Amino acid sequence: MKKTLAFTLAETLIVMGIIGVVAALTLPNLNSSTGDKEKIVKLQKIYQNLNDAYGRATAVYGPFTEWGLNWDGESSSKKAAGRLSEFMKISKDCGYQSSNSPCFASSITNYTDGTESTWIPNPGYDYMLSDGTSISIEANCDGMAVDVDIDGPNKGKHQLGSDHFYFSVEKDKKENGFEPWSSSNVSACIGSKGENCTAWVIQYGNMDYLKANNSGKCNNSSVTLDGVSNTSCK
Repeated sequence: MKKTLAFTLAETLIVMGIIGVVAALTLPNLNSSTGDKEKIVKLQKIYQNLNDAYGRATAVYGPFTEWGLNWDGESSSKKAAGRLSEFMKISKDCGYQSSNSPCFASSITNYTDGTESTWIPNPGYDYMLSDGTSISIEANCDGMAVDVDIDGPNKGKHQLGSDHFYFSVEKDKKENGFEPWSSSNVSACIGSKGENCTAWVIQYGNMDYLKANNSGKCNNSSVTLDGVSNTSCK
């Protein structure tokens, strides 16, 4: 009679236990990485859509400095937002808000280290886009600024540099369209606890600053991010 070899029940349970431990260690990092990639793609899409709307608006109405804005805050923001929204897919109009907008979760946003920031959204004209993104458009004496929560008011962490980002158009650089916050110095992201990291995401295509401390030292790595030679924890 031919003898059949097989695993015992004890051996099978041991193997299953090892697989479970490996999965428990691996899946959180995998989920985090996948979540970051989804955020990066969504932010890049928003950046593209903002500039597409800006380009179309300026083609119809001319340079935004000629839109008849008087830079008083509310009426200027409303007019600028109206121009841009003609070329964006809007699902909800929350109107001009100085605080506590229904399009945003809260007037207070946390830093990436979990501490509560003193940042308060700029007064602006608020919309929700068809993809669930919240945006607040402000026209002021410097130009236009857009605050973005890529998860909207009911999802995400509402955290600077995690799902909350900034874009702006400066008057003297209006031909450039919307630029990500701190675009002139992406290394400013390091140490800002997420506040100045929009340009980092757009330029480098990662959110590795979330894997580093406020000095830029990557977790479980000898790499120190500097926004110049080291732009990834890998």
